[in-house]
Amino acid sequence: MTSKTYSQPERWLAPVASGPLDASVELPGSKSLNNRELVLSALAKEPTLLTGTLTSRDSSLMIDALRSLGTQIDVDTDGSVLVTPKPFDRSATIDCGLAGTVMRFVPPVSVLANGDIKFDGDEGARRRPMHTTINSLRALGVAVSDEGAAALPFTVHGTGKVAGGEITIDASASSQFVSGLLLAAARYENGLTLRHEGEHLPSMPHIEMTLDCLQKRGVKVSSPEPAVWRVEPGEISGGTVAIEPDLSNAGPFLAAAMVAGGKVFIQGWPESTTQVGDEFDGILQQMGAKITRHVGGLEISGTGAIHGLDIDLSIGGELTPVIAALAAIADSPTVIRGVAHLRGHETDRLAALAAEINRLGGIARETADGLEIDPSNNLHGALWRTYEDHRMATAGAIIGLRVPGIEIEDITTTSKTMPNFASMWMSMLGTQA
Repeated sequence: MTSKTYSQPERWLAPVASGPLDASVELPGSKSLNNRELVLSALAKEPTLLTGTLTSRDSSLMIDALRSLGTQIDVDTDGSVLVTPKPFDRSATIDCGLAGTVMRFVPPVSVLANGDIKFDGDEGARRRPMHTTINSLRALGVAVSDEGAAALPFTVHGTGKVAGGEITIDASASSQFVSGLLLAAARYENGLTLRHEGEHLPSMPHIEMTLDCLQKRGVKVSSPEPAVWRVEPGEISGGTVAIEPDLSNAGPFLAAAMVAGGKVFIQGWPESTTQVGDEFDGILQQMGAKITRHVGGLEISGTGAIHGLDIDLSIGGELTPVIAALAAIADSPTVIRGVAHLRGHETDRLAALAAEINRLGGIARETADGLEIDPSNNLHGALWRTYEDHRMATAGAIIGLRVPGIEIEDITTTSKTMPNFASMWMSMLGTQA
């Protein structure tokens, strides 16, 4: 089974900003929180009402995956989602699309199913690293058939229960390998002690987010030493859970104020959060922005001047496309470090960003663990390829605010986490989509 294309490719001429901005933006719910809470709701002892949810391809794939296992999920017209846990009493085929959260979070859940659960996805998903998930399930005593590929497609042969215990993995390629196991671990008979051994562990804030979600559901979790986590067996509570706005998806809109000048207000920015997108605050101020936090959100203002910087983004590689887009039009060089793991995302983001910035006449070089981007006076319009990657599409839109003639190859890739991106972008600019 190979997933069908979610939508047809749609080229989109990125609009150029005609003047300083004065806009207020309401973001959809966080994809990272949304899909974590969906998984926990399916494993809970009682129903959960999720509010402020995200409606996107990734969230729909997660809902479909959990329904396939047996969970009852009802979506209201106001976007709220009621999840009623049900027994995982069947075999199923799950379409992961290109969603890392589905392909890394659902297999550790599927071991609790009494049946064979087959996982597959888009052609691009078959290129994403999955050996850590597959090996970890086998270490838990679960049979997995993968034809030796250590990638999609593979089948988990569930028996309805798993002992749990203690395992060691290498999560250098993605923190999602850790989060996926931790989310399901309370339902394992002996819980789970999980140890990471590898060169590095990217995106630690995403693991902290997972731990926070578990704790708020009444699960006993701890980290007895660095890169070791313990989840005790026990019940997961339901109730009502509000999903925060997606702060990573705020990135392009924050960047827009810096490129065009003026100000953009992001509604509902939380006072405290585990989302890595919160790091945009400090990073963008280093690049020339002024940021003010209010009770109702966050405001960024810019003058059009953008400065390069030298930064380690290992805490949140997903911020890289926004920073790289700004760096392409900055007045001084930028070095981005600590993001080698981006080569295993929706596409090889380092190669893609370097190729597309250079296609526009920019100066970008891949390094062993990141990018070097120098100022260029030769930026020009061209096709900006998107590589089936939503963050590549939005990165092109950022540069397009200043450089005329940039045509985004497929704006529909933004449906992964922000289906209304094009109309939101045009609204920010004061025009109609």
